[in-house]
Amino acid sequence: MTAQQQTKKLVKCLVWDLDDTLWEGTLLESGGLILKDGVLDIIKAVSARGILQSVASKNDHDDASRRLQQFGLNEYFLYPQINWNPKSESIRNIANKINIGLDTIAFIDDQPFEREEVAFSLPEILCIDAKDLGSLLSLPEMNPPFVTEDAAQRTRMYLDEIERNRAEEQFNGPQEEFLATLGMEFTISAAGEGDLQRAEELTVRTNQLNTTGYTFSYEELDHLRKSDSHKVLIASLKDKFGTYGKIGLAVIECQRGVWILKLLLMSCRVVSRGVGSIMLNHIMRAAKAANVSLQAEFIANGRNRLMYATYKFANFREVARDGEKIILQNDLSNLRNDPAYVKLSYGDRNHH
Repeated sequence: MTAQQQTKKLVKCLVWDLDDTLWEGTLLESGGLILKDGVLDIIKAVSARGILQSVASKNDHDDASRRLQQFGLNEYFLYPQINWNPKSESIRNIANKINIGLDTIAFIDDQPFEREEVAFSLPEILCIDAKDLGSLLSLPEMNPPFVTEDAAQRTRMYLDEIERNRAEEQFNGPQEEFLATLGMEFTISAAGEGDLQRAEELTVRTNQLNTTGYTFSYEELDHLRKSDSHKVLIASLKDKFGTYGKIGLAVIECQRGVWILKLLLMSCRVVSRGVGSIMLNHIMRAAKAANVSLQAEFIANGRNRLMYATYKFANFREVARDGEKIILQNDLSNLRNDPAYVKLSYGDRNHH
């Protein structure tokens, strides 16, 4: 493994080849396929760590899908790409559908040609030789520092999302009417001790819908939530299809007369649900009720323009710059209503 690969981020999605990687032999030539030794345990362990999985295989789609179903594996693989396209194209499709960066994907394949094609086209990808399957689980990139409840449910949440998207495609009418059918409930709580691992995970995993990119460790978040001069808020979302888990985080520094929003982030999974502004609206209302002014920090990272737009749409205006940091302020004179199709509730401080 190169030094460049050793500094790679934690893997968010492991993409499997099928022939001579997941199972012994090739589908086109073999009637009686068997899974490679230990593969089922590896797939289950990877999923339990909160790492998503998919397939990039050059095969007949229907035949391969049927085999995966027979092995009971189809529920582990999101957006499997089984076709005759280059593997790099399949992996790019998977990244787009899951909405993650290419630098958080690992690809395992027995064929040097396929690994080299992917490495050439998508150099950010961690490519793994199938003969190293036995050491896969011990790779540092495959070992998150801890596994939260949300992480262990991640594949289930994505499968729920696929069902939601299917329902949306079949729905005739404006998007707001569809969203109203979901029965969404958005909960905002002061972060409790049981939320801190997931809160840390959110700061590390969320790049696009993140206002500053500040990361906080478990210990830092624990200190901040106990501090009289800070607020740490966490948001969760559920609907009739299931839970999205904890999907939002805000860290606010409370000075005399002014609150400073140091970090506001939302999981990319909820961007299409029209709930991105609910947490910000809540903070604005709370600041107004506390009779303080509200500022927010923003640092561009090339991928978080949507969060800057969220601030501007909420009537924040730029008041200062400090290097790459932009200071925005809101006079709180024009507070917007939350979407009517979402029920807002508040958790207590000690929830878990």
